[in-house]
Amino acid sequence: MINFICIILAYFIGSISFGILLSKIFKIQDPRSFGSKNPGATNVMRSGKKLAALLTLLGDMLKGTIVVLIAKFYLNINYDQVLLIAAAVFLGHLFPVYHQFRGGKGVATALGVLLAIDIHVAILVLIIWLVIFLVSRISSLSAITAALCLPLMAFFMNVDQSFLWLSLFLSVLLIYRHKENIKNLIEKKESNFK
Repeated sequence: MINFICIILAYFIGSISFGILLSKIFKIQDPRSFGSKNPGATNVMRSGKKLAALLTLLGDMLKGTIVVLIAKFYLNINYDQVLLIAAAVFLGHLFPVYHQFRGGKGVATALGVLLAIDIHVAILVLIIWLVIFLVSRISSLSAITAALCLPLMAFFMNVDQSFLWLSLFLSVLLIYRHKENIKNLIEKKESNFK
């Protein structure tokens, strides 16, 4: 029962959208009303408020990291239950109960979760994201490539089977949330950062 409550709490914490929260604090337009209509850091950046975008990135990432670290070190639960909490905080970000289940694409929260579970895998994923971004200047292409590589890296790094399943779960949902970006990339319409 306590474990179920922890999973639900993780989902509710994941549902906190820093993009929406910070748009109110910085008095900028709701990020769901412009650009990609996504409340993530990349879209907040389109408002021209770089500090708001940076804080959105950090908030979305740290909620994943902090929740998983608390589960890992302070709750009397096993590894598989920690991974369920990681999945719950990620799902909360994607489908937030506070915002009609219209959330972000999950890149920052997925990275935050990975940092808390396996920092080596997280760093490799981040390096792939950075390399693709530096070459293409397209955030979505970087995220999609990193998401595709995540389960492969987890497999080749011989991680625990439960974590391998979580990495596949994160990868599939990240790619699903980027379906519009994939369509735009195919049609050569995806925006980039100059």
